Amino acid sequence: MRLSVTRQPAPSRHAPTVSLWLAAALALLPAGAAHAVEGGAPITPFGVNDFGAGILPPPSDLPAIGLRATSYHANQLRDDQGRRSPVGADLTVNSVGVALIKMTRATLWGANYGYGAVLPVLDMKLALTIPTPAGPLRQAGERRAQGDLQLIPVALQWTAPGLFQYAALLVQAPTGAYDPTRLVNPGTNHWTVVPSYAFTHIGAGGFEVSSSMQLNINSRNRDNGYRSGAEWQQEFAVGRHVGDYTVGLGGYFYRQVGDDRVHGNDVGNRAGVSALGPSLSFFRPGSGLPNIWLHAYKEFNASNRSQGTQIAVRAAFVL
Repeated sequence: MRLSVTRQPAPSRHAPTVSLWLAAALALLPAGAAHAVEGGAPITPFGVNDFGAGILPPPSDLPAIGLRATSYHANQLRDDQGRRSPVGADLTVNSVGVALIKMTRATLWGANYGYGAVLPVLDMKLALTIPTPAGPLRQAGERRAQGDLQLIPVALQWTAPGLFQYAALLVQAPTGAYDPTRLVNPGTNHWTVVPSYAFTHIGAGGFEVSSSMQLNINSRNRDNGYRSGAEWQQEFAVGRHVGDYTVGLGGYFYRQVGDDRVHGNDVGNRAGVSALGPSLSFFRPGSGLPNIWLHAYKEFNASNRSQGTQIAVRAAFVL
């Protein structure tokens, strides 16, 4: 999504769990201030992974399916010093996405090999009130359309007692709806390559620590010559397994680590935000029921983007 603001025991019990990251490279791009990456929003979604972040589906003849619905709302923008912007904002982004992940029995470097794809649809609404010497200037826009397609040509899963790890490469293609004259856009109009790593550790007492890390490397927007700087995204969850449920705390940490460039000129504009909130997951082996995750995150320490709240629910199952 882009905003174009006119001056945005039992470890083994969880082995079949489907990774949230892959069930959700679909989600939501919480939009932002007028600066920091193009349009002020992260290029790929976050608030995706929590419990089971390092666990991919088991090898199977048919792909695993992940579904995710997310709602993000923000009523403030933050400047490059983290101060509240005088520009008034009311932003809502609702998204639904589907992921298909196929893990094979082929191995590479001791890991099971898999691949997949993710396709989101976003419903976005933004209203701005911009102070001017002549009085407030109001702008509004909304769009419901397909977001950028994400392809996962390589996903490698390593498994050991109590420890699950994977590495993956994701390529986000500029297939989403994009119009440079619109205030909001579900598509980014450029390519992004994303190497990532995730792990889940589940102790004998049922205590879990999970995290995922990725680096977004962005190409240039061919319509305006804008190239967003590289972005670091890390998501995590810590909690305890209680029967079929895992309960605890989750969140994410996002920082832009490279400056934006326009027609080759460095313009800075780095963004960042953090979030924390309760996280819950459900998994009942052999029941035929899907794995389910639910979290509610509140953002803080935002700069050059919006600051708001996110609620997300996900479900995953193997056909």
